Amino acid sequence: MTDATLLTRHKEALGLFTERVHAIRPGQWDEPTPCTEWSVRDLVNHLAVEQLWVPPLLDGKSIDDVGDSFDGDQLGDDPVAVWDAAAAAACEAFAAPGALDRTVELSSGPSSARAYCTQMAADAVVHAWDLARAIGADEHLPKPLVELTRREVEPYVDSLAGTGLFAEPVEPPAGADAQTRLLAQLGRRV
Repeated sequence: MTDATLLTRHKEALGLFTERVHAIRPGQWDEPTPCTEWSVRDLVNHLAVEQLWVPPLLDGKSIDDVGDSFDGDQLGDDPVAVWDAAAAAACEAFAAPGALDRTVELSSGPSSARAYCTQMAADAVVHAWDLARAIGADEHLPKPLVELTRREVEPYVDSLAGTGLFAEPVEPPAGADAQTRLLAQLGRRV
């Protein structure tokens, strides 16, 4: 995948999640999500915090440098505005000249910025579905984003449930489309 395509997919993935964030009605922030430990607010906070990490990590800061700056609820009184700002900053950081050529220090160790960008896009895609399911929005995921996410997670999908971050895979229905198969691999029941 070219850098331009990767940046486009990352921006599309964040845009998809953004559409869902903007569709949250006032009474839905405490609703449950397919991520059994998280409410809608918790899910949006998780994604916002992930985006907040992007600029400092791409600037060469370590996890220790950032410390606990992004711990806890970062959404404050205007969760939509916080999400919008965090997503815009992450897109801008990845699109900066030379950013994808860098190495970032993640909790799992050093990673190429390209791999980090792909992981972030895939996470936004899956959680866009989670958020859509939680708030009753359109659950369709665009085919190019499903394909990017599938390519990203397939090499390690069998180990995801063991991390505690994903449910055990479920059997997709016969004749399931690519989106349904992907979500089933990640423990989502469609």
